[in-house]
Amino acid sequence: MKLGKSSEDYLKAIFIIQKEKGEVRSVDLARYMGFSKPSISHAVKVLREGGFLSIDGDGFLHLTIQGKEVAENIYEKNQFFTMYLIEVGVNPVQAEADACMMEHCISEESFQKIREVINKGRTVKGVKSRED
Repeated sequence: MKLGKSSEDYLKAIFIIQKEKGEVRSVDLARYMGFSKPSISHAVKVLREGGFLSIDGDGFLHLTIQGKEVAENIYEKNQFFTMYLIEVGVNPVQAEADACMMEHCISEESFQKIREVINKGRTVKGVKSRED
């Protein structure tokens, strides 16, 4: 199942909340994302049916192995692009917004190649990596 930007954002948010609080309920997700409970309920249902999420008897949301892999991947891309954009002088608020768009549209191959180049400290069009 190919996930869209919205579903990836939900998984990333659940991952982040889980890292911060340990447990995630739909209400936590609604607060974090600023969406209504019905919107969250629909998204949770779609993610659950897709095998990315489970809900226990107490109403806590749990990422499945597949859901966690997607969430970690999106989160890693977000953090990478946010940090790099800030390092090259982009305003942090704009960097976060741009990173959120970039994390969804870049292929895994392109992301890995960009990360390799930056981690090796090579110059990309006049921009040096953090190690320089």
